Amino acid sequence: MRPSRRTLLTAALCTALAAAAPLAQAADAPITIMVGGINKIIYLPAKLTEALGYFKDAGLSVELQSQPAGVDAENQLIAGAVQGVVGFYDHTIDLQSKGKEVQAIAVFCKVPGEVELVSTKAAAAGFKSMADAKGKTLGVTGLGSSTDFLTRYLADRQGVASKDYSLLPVGAGNSFIAAIKQDRIQAGMTTEPTVSQMLKTGDAQVLVDLRTEEGTKAALGGLYPAASLYVQNTWAEAHKEQASKLAQAFARTMAYIHTHTAEQIAELVPRDYYGSDKALYVQALKSSLPMFTSDARMPAGGPETVLKVLATYKPLVKSKNIDLSKTYTNAYLSAPK
Repeated sequence: MRPSRRTLLTAALCTALAAAAPLAQAADAPITIMVGGINKIIYLPAKLTEALGYFKDAGLSVELQSQPAGVDAENQLIAGAVQGVVGFYDHTIDLQSKGKEVQAIAVFCKVPGEVELVSTKAAAAGFKSMADAKGKTLGVTGLGSSTDFLTRYLADRQGVASKDYSLLPVGAGNSFIAAIKQDRIQAGMTTEPTVSQMLKTGDAQVLVDLRTEEGTKAALGGLYPAASLYVQNTWAEAHKEQASKLAQAFARTMAYIHTHTAEQIAELVPRDYYGSDKALYVQALKSSLPMFTSDARMPAGGPETVLKVLATYKPLVKSKNIDLSKTYTNAYLSAPK
């Protein structure tokens, strides 16, 4: 028995409504953002935006999750488990070389904010620059992470081939500190407030400083935009309103950072960010504030520096293969005044 015309029309209408439902709900859907180490100062804008109420002001429901290594957060994004990642911009270029289209829609830092620390013991034994890395074990947060990218480049630039040293994923914070103290790594790349902690205890010394524009330009040849919010290009295109609200909420936070003191900012972070030494955290924060953008926009020339660094040792990343215009956009930020 053939179905009636009315039955067919009803079925078609139900199908159309079912297909439209996710789109109708998209504006109110919760957004999950994975942060590559939520208590790192380089990623402070994530928690700060939440604490300031800027997500709520924009009508967004945002859940922040923490993942110590940026490469793991990246994998969660590609799998569709999260809608955004607060991590390093360089992942967008690396992913494009692998056929994945991801873009930064808000940029937090003009420089990596990373420091290559050398243990005091290794420094005393002659480890004075990256040229001395041969035969050493160097710590990174995770293999395939931005600390991996940068460590390889810094060693290569000093004439040390990747076969001449070892990379060991040691995470960040306490696990990094333990790796240095136990001599499992002789040097490693980490961020604030871990840097200030290790300098205060005397367990490590600065080998390469990427917290300042001057230090970054000297080591990498230009500004290296790093901490950012990146999303899949297809998600941003399908959720333009949410993407715009997210980007603009972060832009408000960047303006807040540049108009408030380290002490005022420290009052907004959870106590476990600084533990029993709030003064040390404030000191680390003061030294880090200049690295933040003031408006969440991509700094001019930055993407080209990142591409140059990655292309040095990653065969798939070559300038002729990468379309930088698809790795970031300022389009979701409000027009500059």
